Amino acid sequence: MSIQALLGKKIEQSQKFLEDGTRIPVTMLNIAGNEIVQIKTEEKDKYNAAQLGFGVKKNPKPSILGHAKKAGLKTTPSFIQEVRVAKADLETLPKVGDALNAQDVFKPGDIVDVIGISKGKGYAGVVKRHHFRGGPRTHGQSDRERAPGSIGSTTTPGRVYKGKRMAGRMGGERVTIKNLQVVDVADDTLLIKGLIPGGSNSLVLIKKIGGNKKFVPLYKEVSKEEEVSKVSKGEEKKKEVKNAS
Repeated sequence: MSIQALLGKKIEQSQKFLEDGTRIPVTMLNIAGNEIVQIKTEEKDKYNAAQLGFGVKKNPKPSILGHAKKAGLKTTPSFIQEVRVAKADLETLPKVGDALNAQDVFKPGDIVDVIGISKGKGYAGVVKRHHFRGGPRTHGQSDRERAPGSIGSTTTPGRVYKGKRMAGRMGGERVTIKNLQVVDVADDTLLIKGLIPGGSNSLVLIKKIGGNKKFVPLYKEVSKEEEVSKVSKGEEKKKEVKNAS
């Protein structure tokens, strides 16, 4: 598919095992509910993009409600995000109003970038916010353990530089985690190796970047019924070989 990104909701963080026994951290995302709201073209809008809608808005504004009705959607999406598309891929795009599944875009082994809003930490000092080491604990420095130290630059230029790392509001910013790996894909869920920004039920954008040639799939437990069926199939093949000989 020409669309290389989808919107999702962070469900939970857990751990899984690969077939080679490696234990990895994983994040589960809910992808269900992605729909094409609008397709923008260079002739009409000066650029090519597909507008994705995600979620359900309970009390939408009239402008957003009309936008959803024009696309033929039964519900009004709570989030709308545009994804750039190449001009050559416009012909293969889904139609306006079509729903997208995780399997339409992603497969196990894909490399993705995940964009989200980090958790807000409130007002934080320089040790927590910028990982400063702090001052010494000895030589009478009992009150300087978590202090930033000198912030000036002597007489020239005689002021604090703009952008100086100091205490302030931490978190609540747009964060991009690059080169994460998709380890499993279902109809409405996506399992990504590693951790992503934001809390539970927060919105994220998943962009497909490439693929991993050395991908190791997840270990999946086999039920007793499947084991019995495999054994029976193996015995049937052995009998067929003996009869043929």
